[in-house]
Amino acid sequence: MVLRTALISLLVAIGGYLAASWLTHDFRVWTEEGARRLEVALAPVPLPDVALQGTLLPAPTLAAAARGSVTIADFFYTRCQTVCLSLGSTFQQLQAQLQAEPARAGAAPLRLLSLSFDGAHDSAPVLQAYADKLGADADLWRFASVPDAVQQRALLERLGVVVIPDELGEFEHNAALLVFDTQGRMVRVFDLAEQELALNYARQLASKRS
Repeated sequence: MVLRTALISLLVAIGGYLAASWLTHDFRVWTEEGARRLEVALAPVPLPDVALQGTLLPAPTLAAAARGSVTIADFFYTRCQTVCLSLGSTFQQLQAQLQAEPARAGAAPLRLLSLSFDGAHDSAPVLQAYADKLGADADLWRFASVPDAVQQRALLERLGVVVIPDELGEFEHNAALLVFDTQGRMVRVFDLAEQELALNYARQLASKRS
């Protein structure tokens, strides 16, 4: 009886260990967001070919616009008065760093892209006015939104961006810095506070083209 109880306990312990290992990717992550970021790093996510509207875009769709450059992107909306202000400030700092230290010869271009998830409101003229307000350099920092609601939902779902409308017509949403590679894939996700890590990673990625 004692031996049977010990065996059952051992099997339960092994089962628990294996379950915890699977849920935490071999004990490397402990949150859902951490798991998402690890999965992106291990298996880059192709950008969907959604149609864009925005400022001086190099191509009419997101996937095509991203190809050929390394891009640091964020999600925001122009009416936001909370975390989007921090995102705008972060991108202003990234733009200043890119202007102060341009990419070396042979490297892929490194761009900034602010993607609005409020495509019904953030038209191209609205985005241009917002870009002007932030002092965006059109050669480095572009703004876009997805006017089609179905495509917009598909984009948010593909990239793991959480956006929840509230009762005041605003949105609750997560904030992160997403890095797209020259093949039009999301390859890393960084916290907003990790802008130096995101920039260094993007620079390294861009330099691999040479």
